[in-house]
Amino acid sequence: MAVVRRYMADGRRRGEVGERRLWFEFSVPVRVAPVAAPGRYNPRAMVMTPSQDLPLGTKAPAFELPDPAGARHRLADAGGSKGVVVIFMCNHCPFVKLIREKLSEVARTYQAKGIAFFGINSNDAQKYPDDAPEKMAEEIEAFGYTFPYLVDADQKVAKAYRAACTPDIYVFDADLGLYYHGQFDDARPGNGKPVTGKDLSAALDALLAGAPPPQPQVPSVGCNIKWKPGNAPEYFG
Repeated sequence: MAVVRRYMADGRRRGEVGERRLWFEFSVPVRVAPVAAPGRYNPRAMVMTPSQDLPLGTKAPAFELPDPAGARHRLADAGGSKGVVVIFMCNHCPFVKLIREKLSEVARTYQAKGIAFFGINSNDAQKYPDDAPEKMAEEIEAFGYTFPYLVDADQKVAKAYRAACTPDIYVFDADLGLYYHGQFDDARPGNGKPVTGKDLSAALDALLAGAPPPQPQVPSVGCNIKWKPGNAPEYFG
């Protein structure tokens, strides 16, 4: 069985004026999850976690993190870029698996236009070995990521950004003020919609054109970040 819980995200949460509200329904497995055929993902058995509210204009917290090979990368490395995309992601989550090929394509397209990208994996790799650094290196190779894919081993960067889910997508302007915090597109595992990256692409096009932040900004949803025992932030749960 699965209990459907409803979560509300206020449409004004990122600067929109008015009373518009967006409702999201997430299936929460209880006792026995619906049975799927062997080897097939069952979206009704997956808990979906929405991204957290963060006011537009919030400054990007600085970070310095290693990639799987040990090379250090800093947010400051993006100095001079027209904008910065920070994506909290991982290897094993079905929501990330769904978009990773298109994400790689979108990143290449906008890197060529002066946008910097960083991927950050904050999951507990001991409990989820598919998210370990050596597996991240395989992911980089398999999907052609042209951006740093970084290890947030102590999960401090995820907490600084109030990251909640994978993928959790942040777009910052050239001054590192938050411009967009929302979904990649409306495709979800099992909903049959094409993976296009349209929402992220539209936000980046608007940023490059000097337009105001797009509204509404639909929160991203995905698997929750896998916090280490005793390390979950106050906004989780």
